[in-house]
Amino acid sequence: MTELMLQVLAVEPTAQVLAKEPIIPFAILLVVILVVPIIFERLRLPGLVGLVLSGVVLGHHGWNLFPIETPTMSLLTDIGLVYLMFVAGLEFDLEQFRRQKIQAFSFGSLTFGIPFVLGVLLGRSFGYGWNVSVLIGSIVASHTLLAYPLINGLRVTNNAAVRTTIGATVITNFGALLVFTLSLAANTNYLSFWQFIPFLNSLILYTIFVLISCNWVGKEFFRRSGDDEGNQLLFVLLSIFLVAFGGQLIGIEKIVGAFLAGLVVNEVVGEGPVKEKIVFVGSILFIPIFFVHLGFLIDIPTFIDSVNTLQFTFLLVVGLFASKFLAALGAKLLYHYNWQETLTMWSLSLPQVGVALAIAVVGYENGLLSSILLNSIIVLMLVTSTIGSLMTSRFAVGLTTSAIKGQAFTNSPQIDSRKRDSSPFTIVVPVYNPQTQQYLIEMATLLARQANGRIIPLAIATAAAHMDAPQLNTSLERSERLLLKATSLSRALGVEAEPLLRIDDAFAQGISRAAREQKANLILMGWGKRTGLRARLFGNVIDNVLWASHCPVAVTRLVESPRNIQRILVPVENFLTPTLQSIQFAQILAEANQTQVTVLSVCERRTSSSKIASRRSQLSQMVSNISSANPPEIQIIAHENVAQAILQAARLYDLVVLPFVRNRTSPGGLAISDVTTLLVRQLTCSIVMLGEPPQHTQSVTLPVGVPSPIPVT
Repeated sequence: MTELMLQVLAVEPTAQVLAKEPIIPFAILLVVILVVPIIFERLRLPGLVGLVLSGVVLGHHGWNLFPIETPTMSLLTDIGLVYLMFVAGLEFDLEQFRRQKIQAFSFGSLTFGIPFVLGVLLGRSFGYGWNVSVLIGSIVASHTLLAYPLINGLRVTNNAAVRTTIGATVITNFGALLVFTLSLAANTNYLSFWQFIPFLNSLILYTIFVLISCNWVGKEFFRRSGDDEGNQLLFVLLSIFLVAFGGQLIGIEKIVGAFLAGLVVNEVVGEGPVKEKIVFVGSILFIPIFFVHLGFLIDIPTFIDSVNTLQFTFLLVVGLFASKFLAALGAKLLYHYNWQETLTMWSLSLPQVGVALAIAVVGYENGLLSSILLNSIIVLMLVTSTIGSLMTSRFAVGLTTSAIKGQAFTNSPQIDSRKRDSSPFTIVVPVYNPQTQQYLIEMATLLARQANGRIIPLAIATAAAHMDAPQLNTSLERSERLLLKATSLSRALGVEAEPLLRIDDAFAQGISRAAREQKANLILMGWGKRTGLRARLFGNVIDNVLWASHCPVAVTRLVESPRNIQRILVPVENFLTPTLQSIQFAQILAEANQTQVTVLSVCERRTSSSKIASRRSQLSQMVSNISSANPPEIQIIAHENVAQAILQAARLYDLVVLPFVRNRTSPGGLAISDVTTLLVRQLTCSIVMLGEPPQHTQSVTLPVGVPSPIPVT
C-alpha cells in the first residue's frame, strides 16, 4: 500500500494530490497564517510581507505544493478581498476628517494628485494605453495607514500633522476607487465619454442609497437586537455581501460596494465589542488568506528576466517615494509643519496595501492589468509597507520626544496623589489566590497610606444562569473567606479596607466593572509564572482586565514583602505617558518605604556624548516635574543589547517597574515589546508592569503575531 502511494505521488504533482483533500491545504494555510507573521515581526518586518512570500514559496511559481485553482481557494480569496475593502471603510475615522477637514482635504489632494499624475505619465512612457495608465495612477495615489497601531501606541494621534494624514486617507482612497470604477467601466463596457454620465449618476445614486438606507436599517436592527452580539455580527456580515452584490448588479465592482458597507457599519456599530469581533474575523483568517494568494500570483523568474519590467518597477517605487514626499513638503509649506511632522506625514502616506492591492487584483482579474504589471504592484506593496513602517517608527518617536521636551507635567496620571481630585485615591485589589494575597494587600496599603487613599479588596463569584446553583454558593463562601483575610491583613497594617463581593459572569468583566463603579484610580493584580493552553488561545483574566479597564492596572509578581523593598529600578525605552506613570508609581512606593528610585536608559555603544547628554537632560526634565524631597536618580548605560543591560543592572535592585502601552493586537494577548517580554521571563526580583488605559480607536486590520499573554493565577 505504501509503495502504491509513493508511485502515485511520483506520477501526480503534489498540488493535484492535495487538491483531492481540501482539508490538507486549509490546514497548511492555517499553519502559515499562525507561524509566518510571528517570525517576520520578530525580524521587525510586517507580517503581511511574510504571508506574501509564503505564497511565492508554496505556489506554482515556487515549490508547487499548493493547489490554487480550487473552488474553495477561490471562494476564500474572494471573501478576503471583499473583507479587506470592508475593513478599509470600517477603519475610516470620519471624526478626524471633520476636525481637520481643510488641512486633510489639502494634503489629500496633494498626496492623491501628484502620485496620480506621475503614475499616468510613467505608464504612458512605457507604452501602456490611457486606460491602463490611469489605473496605475489610481493605485499609487491611495495609501494605507499601516503604521497606525505604532503612532497610536506612541500617543501622537492628536498631533496636527498626524490628524491631517489620517483625514487625508478619506480623500485618497475615495479618489482612487472612483477613478478605478470609471476606468474599469470604460474597459469592460467600452463606454464613450457621453455614456460615462449615466454610469456616474448610477454610482452616485447607489452610494447615497447605501449610506442612507443601510444606515437607518442598521441602527434599527441594533436598537431592536439589544445586546445580542452574535446576531449583530451576522447582520454586519450579511450587509457586506448584500451591498457588494447589489453594486455588481448595476455594474459597480464588488470592492467598491464592500468599501461603502464599511463606511455604513462604522457609523452604525461605533467603537465596541461588535466592531472588534468584525475586524477579528477578517484579520485572523480571510485577509491573511488573500495575502497568501497574492504570493501565488508572483512569477519571480519571469519578473527578473524582463529588464523592461525591472526598470518600470524601480521607477514606480522611486516615483512613489518622491511624489509622496513632494505632497508632504507642500503640506509643510501650506501649514508650517516642522520637519519631524513632515517626515512623519511622508512615511505614513507611503504604504500601498488595502485599496491599492484590491484595485490591482480586480484590474488583473478583468484583464486590465497584465500579470507582469500585477507583480510590479505587489513588489511596490512589499517595499512601501516595509520601509514606510520603519520610517514611521523612526520619525514618530521624534514627535513624542519633541512634544515632551520642555513641557510641564500637566497631564498627571491618576496615581499622582498630589494632583488628584477631592475623591479619595481608590485602589481595587482583586483577591483570588491565597498565596499571593498577602503581598498584594501589603503593597496596596503602602500606596494607600502614602496617598491618603482607600483599599477595596474585591472578590468575584462567577454565576451560572440560576442564583440558587450549588456552585454559586460554594464560590460565595470561598470569596467571603478571601475578603475576611484581606480585611484582617489591611487592618493589621494600619489601613481600613472596604471589602466588596460581586457576582458576575466572568472574573475579568467583574473586575473592570467593579473598578469603574467604585471610581478606582488603580487596579492592583498579581500573576503567576506559567500559563495554560487555554489562556494562550483565548487570553486570560489579566489580559482582559488590562484591555477593558478605565484606569491604570499594576500587574505584580512579588517575590518578597513590598515592605522590604529598598531599591527600585524603572527602565525607560521611550518618553511616553506610560513611562511617566511608572516613575510616579515607583516614587510613591519609594516614599512609603523611605527608599530610592533609579530611572535607567540604555543607548547604543556608538551613541555620541552629545546625544547622551541630551538624553540625560530630557530625563532630568521629566523627573523634575515629580514633586519629591528625594527625586529619582538617572542612570544611562551604553550597551549593544537593551534587555541584557537591564538584566545586569536589575541584579542590584529589589523591584523593577516596567511600563507598557496597552494596545490589543488580537483576542490572544496584548502588544508588549520584545524587551519587556524578555525581561519578564528572566528577571528574578519582584516585578510590576504598569499599563495605562488603551486608546479605543482604530484596530489593527492586518495579520499580526500574537504575543504570549501574561499568565494569571
